[in-house]
Amino acid sequence: MSTDTISIELKKREIIRKKLAVLRETGEVPVVVHDHGKPSMHASASMVPLQKVVSAAGKHHPIEVKLGAEDRLVLIRDVDYDPRKHHLRHVVFQAIRRNQKAHAEIPIEFTGDIPAERSSLMVIYQLDHVEVEALPSDLPDAILVDPSALVEVGDTMLVGDLKAPKGVTILTEATYPIATVEMPKDQLAEAEASADSLAEDAETIGVDDEDAPATEVSSEDDDDSSDDSSTDDQEKE
Repeated sequence: MSTDTISIELKKREIIRKKLAVLRETGEVPVVVHDHGKPSMHASASMVPLQKVVSAAGKHHPIEVKLGAEDRLVLIRDVDYDPRKHHLRHVVFQAIRRNQKAHAEIPIEFTGDIPAERSSLMVIYQLDHVEVEALPSDLPDAILVDPSALVEVGDTMLVGDLKAPKGVTILTEATYPIATVEMPKDQLAEAEASADSLAEDAETIGVDDEDAPATEVSSEDDDDSSDDSSTDDQEKE
């Protein structure tokens, strides 16, 4: 885990629901802090510093928040963006305990080049993070993956292939695929066209053999055979 401390100061808010649009126009972003069955804390934070915190912490790095005289250690649980302006619209924090294990989403990062991509094959990425359980101090910033096993078409890397850091338990299903090597569409089309061509050639060869005329016995051979038979009969008489 990174030793960098990420913190932000929140402001208590009374504005809720439909009036939140007015709050956002002032440059403030609504925030909610959930705390283990206790009443949720409604707050707000300035857009720019909150955006920096969200970018730096993701959903895996503990954040120290201060609201008046109260301090909380939290993880980001949900982030909502304006679909048109891509501005922060709402952030949900979950309070955690320093001495209790917490669940977090940890990004997956590949280390080094992927052999399949160097061979002009296509790698389909199916998962970019895993859910883990660990003490806040043990939560990693990323789980590093060695991609050297992704070489040929059909090669697949699963969650079960990941090596969790000490003190970290991966909760995501072990059989879930992370990345799979496939043949690019253009290469696949060429291969299919080649296979179709070979199939047509083989079929044509078979038809030619079946249509070839059968060998006929010449009429001269039939006459010779008839003469020989007549001679034999005369000799017997």
